[in-house]
Amino acid sequence: MRSSHVSEGDTHAPEATAAPPDPRVEELQAENARLDDRYKRALADLDNYRKRAGREADRRVAEAGDRFLLDWLEAVDSVDRALEQIAPEHPAAPGLRAVLDQLEAILDRQGVNRVGAVGEPFDPERHEAVGGRETAGTPDRTVAEIARSGFARGEQVLRPAQVIVARAPAGDH
Repeated sequence: MRSSHVSEGDTHAPEATAAPPDPRVEELQAENARLDDRYKRALADLDNYRKRAGREADRRVAEAGDRFLLDWLEAVDSVDRALEQIAPEHPAAPGLRAVLDQLEAILDRQGVNRVGAVGEPFDPERHEAVGGRETAGTPDRTVAEIARSGFARGEQVLRPAQVIVARAPAGDH
């Protein structure tokens, strides 16, 4: 059995006292924390830059595609005007219609379709009013005539339709 009594010869080890912190260690830890923060900020800035650059590149590609489509629409307009100038039985009419069909098929593959139809309500987002006409048979503020077709890709209007807008006759107000 052990005695709970400690003899006089037993010595206890003195309690270890904490050494004062080394100021260099604290400085290095603070510097490490600053560098870690700068590193994380630099990574975040780089990630943001990559995202911005990607969006900018996508925007420029889309704008270039839109410019190309707008140039293509000039060819469509030329064929439309040519067909308006000749009689349907003219020998060139079937060939021009075939060219127009081919142009429109290419636009369709790009998701582009015509905007504006006679009788639809005037919409300043999709139509550009180039004139007005009093009409008895057409409701007020609807498209009475298409002066130049407009085109859209999905909901994005590439070029608004130039239209003549119907107005109610002066006595009908």
